[in-house]
Amino acid sequence: MQKNRWLIAASAVGIHISIGSVYAYSVMTNPINELLGWSKSDVTTAFSVAILFLGLSAAFLGFLVESKGPKWSGRFAALCYGIGICGSGLAIQMASLPLFIFFYGALGGIGLGVGYITPVSTLVKWFPHRRGMATGMAIMGFGFASLIFGPLMAYLFENTGLPGTFYMLGALYFIIMFGSASYLEAPQEGWLPDTPAEKKKKALFAVKKVEDLAQLTAKEALFTLRFYYMWMMLFINVSCGIALISVASPMAQEVAGMTAFEAASMVGLMGLFNGVGRIGWASFSDIIGRPFTYSLFFIIQIIVFMLLAQTTSSVLFPVLVFIILLCYGGGFATVPAYLGDMFGVKELGAVHGYTLTAWAAAGLAGPQIVSRVREATGNYSGTLYFFSGMFAIALLVSVLAKMNIEKVRKMKNNEENGLI
Repeated sequence: MQKNRWLIAASAVGIHISIGSVYAYSVMTNPINELLGWSKSDVTTAFSVAILFLGLSAAFLGFLVESKGPKWSGRFAALCYGIGICGSGLAIQMASLPLFIFFYGALGGIGLGVGYITPVSTLVKWFPHRRGMATGMAIMGFGFASLIFGPLMAYLFENTGLPGTFYMLGALYFIIMFGSASYLEAPQEGWLPDTPAEKKKKALFAVKKVEDLAQLTAKEALFTLRFYYMWMMLFINVSCGIALISVASPMAQEVAGMTAFEAASMVGLMGLFNGVGRIGWASFSDIIGRPFTYSLFFIIQIIVFMLLAQTTSSVLFPVLVFIILLCYGGGFATVPAYLGDMFGVKELGAVHGYTLTAWAAAGLAGPQIVSRVREATGNYSGTLYFFSGMFAIALLVSVLAKMNIEKVRKMKNNEENGLI
């Protein structure tokens, strides 16, 4: 029996909303610090390790999505993430920082990585004409998760204590992820949606299906220039975005003179714009094309980061930050569709996994860059100008990627027409 692709999409959102709770990690740093006396740097180490293992597991376990199927890999992710969160509660009960880093950072990070790529590569196959929209729906859940689980964590910390909160959340994540993964399934090879019925629906924009540039394995993709162009673009986008997220509150207070409450409110809304950017930009990329979308990301952010370095307005500052978060989220959500366009869907999960090592590297580099430049210059303006320069490099890379794609497509067309 053919499964409903919209329920497949809902299952993907279920997995991403669960693992996206990692973005609400800052909610737990103060309670853990107050209860156990661990320094904030020690507590945030677990988060850094989780992002590192996200990238590594996505890269080295991405083949599981293709070989075992999305149902198996999704359940595996649910098991790792659920045990990782519950184990974090045990580590807190035992007051063991190494155990906490192992459960939350390493084991939870593996669940994050495998859980992140599992539904995305599956959705691309169910929505061949709307790849951007499909991946945007799932990854939107990752961005919105902090809005849901942040307040829930704060409530549970006050009413059930730290260990109890982790036990309850671990069980909840496992149930949602395992149940969602159980419905995941790739369509039969060559499957296409019921296009006649879809044509009857009135649409504002016509979306033209662009033929994949190639159908490559993950290993073959690693021997192409365009893979490394994609890696560099993602690395720069995430490095600058995650660096801004890590210092958004103190920067707002220092640069724009916002109060602690105003800065905290801004940080809360950042999750909303992160999520909106994921579904909005990814869907828009179906219309204007992925290469042009990425160039737009970088043009916008070159300008916005420069404006951010100059503004002292408590009104304009958050507006500029929200624009950056729209592009930050959109960059994540557009990656799988862009990879599908360039390398096909044969081993998209594995290719996506290799690309996410850029996220792992950026998670370590971004916060370090912002703190080092801040210390060297004595203010945040130098950091923001530095990021603007990085986006200028990213823009150049996006142009080189587009040129490479056009060159490969031209060669492919010539071969098909017998001109070579």
